[in-house]
Amino acid sequence: MERPKNRFLEELGQLLGSHQDKEEILLEYESHIDEILVESYDCQDENAFFERINTRLGSPEEIAEMWKQELSVTPSHMKWLFIFLNILFFGGGSLLTLAHNLYEWKWLSVVWSHLTAIPTLIAILYLFFWALLGYEIGKGFGHGGKVLLRKTFLLSLIPNLVLMVLTVFEIIPHKWFAPLLTKTFIIACIFFTMILYPISLLGYRWGKKASI
Repeated sequence: MERPKNRFLEELGQLLGSHQDKEEILLEYESHIDEILVESYDCQDENAFFERINTRLGSPEEIAEMWKQELSVTPSHMKWLFIFLNILFFGGGSLLTLAHNLYEWKWLSVVWSHLTAIPTLIAILYLFFWALLGYEIGKGFGHGGKVLLRKTFLLSLIPNLVLMVLTVFEIIPHKWFAPLLTKTFIIACIFFTMILYPISLLGYRWGKKASI
């Protein structure tokens, strides 16, 4: 069944043209075709096997069009979008903390008390944000997205590190974060920061797989 496989890859290669990730894409689809071949031991007809590949993976035309559309999303725009969202997250939290400690607004105290009662939920949602970052980059840029993921992660991490330094050196008063700032909470924050990149990487691999 090498001829249907080679035919599919040849057509896909021609349609991809000068795509920057052409070789990686072809290798990826070759591995998927090999998996289909193992599962298709009952199929002896080459045309039927070729149709089975098209049914499982999509036609070469559909695949090539999908990858060309992904190039229309500028990596720089994707990177700065997630950086902006992370800054927005930290900026909003910082303004909320500042306002809570400077102004005695009753409604703000209620909001603050509710938020400080669910730190675990907030942490899980934040981890989901980083997983989504990896997923979107993996799905949108495939093999070429790993470098983009690393750059985006490092730049997005700056607000986290700045806040950590300001808090550790008490430039921001610890009492501002009461009742959150306990030893357990600090250790948890360090732990969550350490696993952010692995979480993003898992999301990236999931997204890359979903793009196939």
